[in-house]
Amino acid sequence: MQSAAIYFHPDAFDTTTGRLLGRHAAGESFLRGYMRHAEVERLDFWNVTGARQEVLDALIQANSGGSERPLRWIARQDRAALADPGVVQIPGPPIGQEAWRRRTSAGARAYSICGVTHTIATPRIMDGIAGLLLDPAEAYDALICTSSAVRASVEAQLDGVRDYLRTEFGPRARAEPQRVTIPLGINTEDFAVTAADRAAWRERLGIPAEGVVALYVGRFNVREKMNPGLMAIALERAAQATGRPIYWVSSGWAETEESGEIYHRETRALCPSVTYLPIDGRDPSVRYSIWSVADFFISFSDNIQETFGLTPVEAMAAGLPCVVTDWNGYKDTVRHGEDGFRIPTLAPAPGEGADLAQWLACEWMGYTQYVGATAQYTAIDYAEAVSAISILVTNADYRRRLGANARARARAVFDWKAIIPQYQALWADLDARRRACAPEPFSPENPFRPDPYRLFGGYPTAHLTDGHRIALPPGVTVEDATVLLDLPVAVYSGLNRPTPVEVEQTLTWLAEGGGGVVADLLRTFPARRRWVVRRGLLWIARQGVLNIRPPE
Repeated sequence: MQSAAIYFHPDAFDTTTGRLLGRHAAGESFLRGYMRHAEVERLDFWNVTGARQEVLDALIQANSGGSERPLRWIARQDRAALADPGVVQIPGPPIGQEAWRRRTSAGARAYSICGVTHTIATPRIMDGIAGLLLDPAEAYDALICTSSAVRASVEAQLDGVRDYLRTEFGPRARAEPQRVTIPLGINTEDFAVTAADRAAWRERLGIPAEGVVALYVGRFNVREKMNPGLMAIALERAAQATGRPIYWVSSGWAETEESGEIYHRETRALCPSVTYLPIDGRDPSVRYSIWSVADFFISFSDNIQETFGLTPVEAMAAGLPCVVTDWNGYKDTVRHGEDGFRIPTLAPAPGEGADLAQWLACEWMGYTQYVGATAQYTAIDYAEAVSAISILVTNADYRRRLGANARARARAVFDWKAIIPQYQALWADLDARRRACAPEPFSPENPFRPDPYRLFGGYPTAHLTDGHRIALPPGVTVEDATVLLDLPVAVYSGLNRPTPVEVEQTLTWLAEGGGGVVADLLRTFPARRRWVVRRGLLWIARQGVLNIRPPE
């Protein structure tokens, strides 16, 4: 099956930094699933940050799952190597940015680009999605949308950008990159529950064996994640309605100790009849065992920062029925009445958020304030929520039946074993489309990031040409020049300068021949290095060890 080079930025796959975000968990999960289930002979990784090999090896080893297939690391600047396997998989949505880099470094037909949505509410990501119609992305590129809801959001933004471009510039001529819906996956075996873990957690938290436990897993952030007040109110009303004790374990983390204290204090105040038990959920020993403590899972997402939502799928893998809001990706994962319950949500009609968009665009508010302000106008059906929770609290057999359905669905639909083949099928389609396209002339410039010597071409008096005359200043030897060219003030930027060997060759040619024209010097170098040497002459001249005179 088709392979892809994995765009390997350590931050996309590392869950050990202490700041555990959904994209980190999703990235780590994908890496583990890909290494275990991809049907490829070799695993290709693209070291896009130039990170030290020991850092990369440690991340790979931690997520290899025992895979012994050979690995190939593609160097940061070697985009030409991406032609084999022919596809690069990026752990984010802004594929247009990479399309420009492909065009100017390897050629537009060199490889296909495949991205994936996580949060799409930030200004940077909105710009990246708009760029799908502005940047040189092709029909053999694709953006994977992890849920039907986020795909609808992507299409809504593209519709607006397309209308603007049509009005200002006329109909679009070039093909668009594909949008494909493939859900995020999990490694379901990670979430197997055990009686020993259940007993250990209940003893640690002081929960009796017969106690009914609701579990929430996620960040403790009212604005950026979800407001716990909605869950607290619903659980409190269910406790009152059933007359049964409810224990609520909340596993996650806060940005600061102070913000965590405020979050828990205000949450606890809204559900005085519920035993509220917060714990730090970042440690792997907690992340994968905490599911055993619970009888059902609860997550009332109200926020546009969410696109898929992994935690309900993880809960399903643990055999927990879910009570979640009918919101974003949750709509695609939890089947109402079969794996749990989806609680109806209500939001303002399209067109009633223009003020929020304007404040964000004018930078009168930041991203956190924007998503928080938007979420404040998400309401839920509390009657439905209380009914669902009450049913699960009072009916253990029904809980077990829904939990069994949930576990089976997670394994059949959301395990990476089922998802990775969908990725590989998409990659194969992209690769076939790319290979079927006619060759395109190489274009080394990006008009949004132009050659600085073109953009600022009016700054200098003149530009160096092959006809300029060059010579060492009187009395300057090769040794004198070499000393000056090694000084810190001369070498503070080493990007694509002539090599020491090329510098020595240049100085020797000048010393032995008494100088000449630039073109004559360049003929002594391989064609592919002549532009580097020509530009390097100005670096030598700025140190006072080369005279350059206009052409005769």
